[in-house]
Amino acid sequence: MNRGRVREFGLCIGRLAPGPLNAITDVPGVLVGQTTLIRDRPEVVRTGCTVIAPCEGRMWDRNLFAGFFAFNGFGEVTGAQWIEEAGVLSSPIALVGTTAVGTAHRALQQLALDSGLSLASCFPVILETADTWLNPLAVSALSSLDVYQALSSAASGPVAEGNVGGGTGMMCYEFKGGIGTSSRIVAYGEANYTVGALVQSNHGKRHQLRISGLPVKEVQGVPLPWEEQVQQGSIVVIIATDAPLLPVQLKRLAKRATVGLARTGGIGENGSGDFFLAFSTANEIPLGTTETQSVRMLPHDGLNALFEGVADAVEEAILNSLTQAETMTGVEGRTVYALPTAALQATLR
Repeated sequence: MNRGRVREFGLCIGRLAPGPLNAITDVPGVLVGQTTLIRDRPEVVRTGCTVIAPCEGRMWDRNLFAGFFAFNGFGEVTGAQWIEEAGVLSSPIALVGTTAVGTAHRALQQLALDSGLSLASCFPVILETADTWLNPLAVSALSSLDVYQALSSAASGPVAEGNVGGGTGMMCYEFKGGIGTSSRIVAYGEANYTVGALVQSNHGKRHQLRISGLPVKEVQGVPLPWEEQVQQGSIVVIIATDAPLLPVQLKRLAKRATVGLARTGGIGENGSGDFFLAFSTANEIPLGTTETQSVRMLPHDGLNALFEGVADAVEEAILNSLTQAETMTGVEGRTVYALPTAALQATLR
């Protein structure tokens, strides 16, 4: 069931136009694939995996410039240390539940080794948020095959949102959350560039939620997922662009995801893992080359419109993760309710 994206309710965020799909896949070459696991027998499972392939073809043979920012570091991001050190990304990016980090890492590492890459050059990038309110904590149901299927299904078309992939068991502002995406077209000189964001939202308290700067109305009758909050949640954000940027510029881009998060009410709580990763498809550097490389870049003074695009796309992606998610009941009969569309409409009136 498609409940609708925020634009379908009349909310257009910012002055910049979105891409044709209003998704991270509007950035040429960027692919997204997802595996969703929902079952009740022999055990309750509410989890999955979302994989972003930064470029078409063999990712392991080339480096793309990337930047990483931890707004609040309560969580795990594998491969982040090498991105911080060298400013390059040479792996697909997997978004999973916390207990599946090891499985996803092993799966992507094995794919790299099978392609002929040496173990010393293999740094899979895995980001996580905790889905353990709806999904069992004790054992990860995600398998390497599930990760392979997500990657093999990666495509450039529309991206499913809400209760899918890594976002299957997630909640956002104490409503059902999950995967959301959005994009913006940014003009620079005679060129148009695209910046896209994809989020796995699992953060925030209900009273914090803001839509178009306004507290959400008419939700008093919607039960909270718990009587007393037991976890503070997290959010991970992936930002892609075809604008030619250097690693230090991409780190600056990643930092601007904070603006979009804050507009929806996020504050980076002490127990929240808020991790933002940005990459550019504009410069490809062959893995292991010793030759001098020529790269393109925008001047720092040309980044403001990209900063604006990131802030708007992240804000809209978070809201899409809410409006596209559906009420879900998981382990031990726990229920997380979707944001009522009537509440959204009342807020925007």
